[in-house]
Amino acid sequence: MAPRNPLRASKVILLLALSAASTSVSASRSPGFPFVINTWGGAFTAATDAAYHALIANRNTSALDGVEIGCATCEKNQCDTTVGYGGSPDESCETTLDAMIMDGTTMKTGAVAGLRRIKDAIGVARAVLEYTRHSLLVGDLATNFATENGFKEQDLTTEASREKCEAWKRANCQSNYRLNVAPDPNTSCGPYTPLPDIEQQTLIRSVMEDEGAASHDTISMVVIHESGVMAAGTSTNGASHKVPGRVGDGPIVGSGSYVDGEVGGCGATGDGDIMMRFLPCYQAVENLRQGMSPQGAAEDSVARMLRKYPNMSSGIVVVNNKGEHGGAGSGWTFTYSFRGGAMEATEVVSVPPLPRRLEERRQTYDMPEEI
Repeated sequence: MAPRNPLRASKVILLLALSAASTSVSASRSPGFPFVINTWGGAFTAATDAAYHALIANRNTSALDGVEIGCATCEKNQCDTTVGYGGSPDESCETTLDAMIMDGTTMKTGAVAGLRRIKDAIGVARAVLEYTRHSLLVGDLATNFATENGFKEQDLTTEASREKCEAWKRANCQSNYRLNVAPDPNTSCGPYTPLPDIEQQTLIRSVMEDEGAASHDTISMVVIHESGVMAAGTSTNGASHKVPGRVGDGPIVGSGSYVDGEVGGCGATGDGDIMMRFLPCYQAVENLRQGMSPQGAAEDSVARMLRKYPNMSSGIVVVNNKGEHGGAGSGWTFTYSFRGGAMEATEVVSVPPLPRRLEERRQTYDMPEEI
């Protein structure tokens, strides 16, 4: 018989404890349909309201329409400067956009990444879904597609984003996303040259010590039409001071958002470069399929990432096809907003970091110390 692995055993116990705890915590009740839910409160509630009002005003407004309207509202409002034009400049001071939209009935998606000079990223993503057999277009060629479909080229840089980038350069380009290069990225700007002959252990350590981005908010939205049809979408301008050409988790199906109308949907925000390695929204929806509550599904998805990256920031919001919802996060106090049925105003839910919740559950369920 193979020797017992205590660490593996503790992780199994943790998963069992999480599962047991999630079944004891009922999902937040659905206020009814139509229903809109998305990452973040604050400025992002304008997107929740816009999608909800569009669905209420006209029954012909589809779930996909609601997602597009909601995300476009944040793009126009520059929600928290992390969505839309004029935010999160890269190393070259340029703002580029990522967006994705998904139909929960056909599972068809449309997405754009590294979109340049087009403000309506979610609109272009919708055009990819409706007018191509593809799922993802990128960069200047995505811009070409956008102009072919009637979108107008515009400068995405603002005075504020230009000054933010220049101030970053004056501070010796701190912080940045470069690793294993010269000159030392912790003290100076480039141009950078890769270091030769990096030892495998050095590479592993540098990756595992990655604590993610300094700016990484995203709007990810799930909509349920009054008919029960579901859709989801994501829009973001990515991480501030990213390496030009970087694409985060936002336009990646199953990472930034995911929806299957037979089960439910999910939206995510956080350290995109880490999160896209786990497809947390796909995992969360599959958790629903296996019988977890939305709360349990979200917590399990976050816990899986924390076992590898305990310092990362994340936020997951999950809703099943009944409109019951829950959320989980790490590294910050995550919020999400929702509105549905006959609600007169959007409600914001505050979600404490998951490790704190795990500590509370250890006291209740005698859980192991290891995450």
